Amino acid sequence: MPGSREPWWRGTRGEWYVAGQLVLIAVVFFGPRTLTSLPVWPAPLARISVIVGAALMLAGSGLLIAGLLRLGSNLTPLPYPRPHAILIQTGPYRIVRHPMYAGGIVLAYGWGLVVRGWLTLVYATVLFVFLDIKSAREERWLADKFPDYPDYQRRVRKLIPFIH
Repeated sequence: MPGSREPWWRGTRGEWYVAGQLVLIAVVFFGPRTLTSLPVWPAPLARISVIVGAALMLAGSGLLIAGLLRLGSNLTPLPYPRPHAILIQTGPYRIVRHPMYAGGIVLAYGWGLVVRGWLTLVYATVLFVFLDIKSAREERWLADKFPDYPDYQRRVRKLIPFIH
């Protein structure tokens, strides 16, 4: 069990995952959006992408905030669960096991569509892969802490409803 006395930079509770996630989020929202060698979005697609992107941003934000609020005192920036945490399986956690990650991913893709950024969509995909890897590590810690977790994993999808 990772100790709370370990220096943060050793990453025993997933500190490096959080640092990587913050960097990727910054790249999604503030990184270059496209390259001059990439085609400009056609006008009809550009208009639709803004509408679809805004809807995705709203949905993603809603899922992220609902997950954050439902966790309550269990909330931690680290993937390692708090010592006195309880397993939450209600609210958005009935839909996906990691609603804050899922919401962040949907929000990132929505942003990519709103700004019509080819590179931003690539960054959102990198964030998706990264959060999938981070959540896999987090789930090993959750399974160690909560005997019910494997059953929860069988019943509820990880990041995207209907996709295991």
